[in-house]
Amino acid sequence: MHLAKLKEFRQAAYQYLCRAHDATFELTDAILLTRHVHCLADLSLCPVFRRRWSSIYQALQDCRPARRKLMQIYIKHIPKDIRPILAIDHTSWPRPDAVTLQERTIEHQATDIPGNRPITLGQGYSTIAWVPQSEGSWALPLRHERITSGESPIDKAVWQLQQVSQYLPSRPIVLLDSEYGCAPFVLKTAGIQADKLMRLRSNLCLWGAPPPYSGKGCPRKHGEKFKLNDANTWEEPTETIEIDAPKLGRLRISLWPDKHFQAATNIQMQLIRVERLKNQSGHFAKPL
Repeated sequence: MHLAKLKEFRQAAYQYLCRAHDATFELTDAILLTRHVHCLADLSLCPVFRRRWSSIYQALQDCRPARRKLMQIYIKHIPKDIRPILAIDHTSWPRPDAVTLQERTIEHQATDIPGNRPITLGQGYSTIAWVPQSEGSWALPLRHERITSGESPIDKAVWQLQQVSQYLPSRPIVLLDSEYGCAPFVLKTAGIQADKLMRLRSNLCLWGAPPPYSGKGCPRKHGEKFKLNDANTWEEPTETIEIDAPKLGRLRISLWPDKHFQAATNIQMQLIRVERLKNQSGHFAKPL
């Protein structure tokens, strides 16, 4: 049964590779079966790649896969009895020496050298993936596309989430890094049927719900200010629990409802603060 299902999936994916589909399909198998690759020519040594090594470059140059149809095949195999968990991330590929490469952009890249700017020249890619397991690093990319010079990582992520969510069997939970924890992303995804769990930078400010209208003047849009890095501006959390996680130790989780960004007044969020009270070495960790 499982073998027949795998054959059906592979045949369907093969049909949507369009040009150079034979070489591209064998190249995909070679990537899956080759543990260490130092250059593209190494993949030609894999037994499943039955062509000359130059066919690898021809496949990459000529192949134009039907990305939307391939995405629909992947989503078809997502279980329907659980809520899908998606992850979106922006990755930079540094190409500082490729002076003739088209569409190079300024990309963020962390550096360990004090005083160096955390930037590089290269290309940015946006990936939206389905995360099927609670542990481990395996994930299934549903769309992986380059961010052009006319796009921003947020715009690309919003477009990818729109493309994926309309085909999912149920409303997904989307995990996002702090790059997306901002008012523009919240506003642009307000109409998408998805719940978003995003990190926030510690120097941000949120605002509470406004008080009832007093009957005089313009109604207030914001309540009390909530600075994430200033505990003096915090009110008491609505709910606080402490749990013992097997790998992280003792955790304290606090919840504040009805918060919003200043530029996204009508979109209410719940703020969650996760404190790792003590790690395995006995030292306190930075709250999340």
